[in-house]
Amino acid sequence: MVRKLIVAGMCGLLLMATAAASDKEKGNDKESQVDSGSFGIFVGGQRVATETFSVRQDSAGLSTVSSQLRQEGSTTPSQTCEMKVASNGTLVNYEWHELSPGKSELVVAPSNEFLIERVTEAPGEKPKEQPFLLPNTSVILDNNFFVLREVLAWRYLASACTTEGGQFKCGPAQFGVVVPQERVSVRVSISPGGPEKIVIHGIERQLVRISLKTDDGEWNLWLDPLDHFKLIRMVKTGENTEIVRD
Repeated sequence: MVRKLIVAGMCGLLLMATAAASDKEKGNDKESQVDSGSFGIFVGGQRVATETFSVRQDSAGLSTVSSQLRQEGSTTPSQTCEMKVASNGTLVNYEWHELSPGKSELVVAPSNEFLIERVTEAPGEKPKEQPFLLPNTSVILDNNFFVLREVLAWRYLASACTTEGGQFKCGPAQFGVVVPQERVSVRVSISPGGPEKIVIHGIERQLVRISLKTDDGEWNLWLDPLDHFKLIRMVKTGENTEIVRD
């Protein structure tokens, strides 16, 4: 039964990824909403910030991930980001803006077959450039924006999971990742953890867990196989940091 649920969720995810292309074939030029909502960011059990996000795809297969971060007690966002990815997985553009307390911004974009980052630390200053010898299909995994980890989880499921003999299986995988705010590239290792029952907002749910490991530590992600493997919860091992979908 668990395997059937996972397969059904993966089929739904693939349908979302191809819905815009199907609309184009029918002559409907429109944008499809893949996911939207908000994550509560908790430290030591206390909510410290909220991330509001959306994931959309147009009729040409261009995916746009938008997000904003608002500190608890504030009515305006302190940071925003937007990532555009082509249907073949190539990064088109990534932008990050700090709205408070500073006014810095950065852009990551392809440069030939690799990536380059341009950082403007204050309005009117000349951008500083940071090249990355990573292919332009590499993953963006910036600080504080957890929807980017959901997108990485989907990419892992699509590339490292197969159906063999009627059984759905996932293996380990590695991804080259750029962390724009830190101006570094890292290697992320992802491994499957299997189904688990956990309580979210007072309701017990059966979710699928995967683990993301870097030199900086390990994150556990819980995804909902009944709702297109959307990210529901995330916890950093050894720390009192928890991210939960509202």
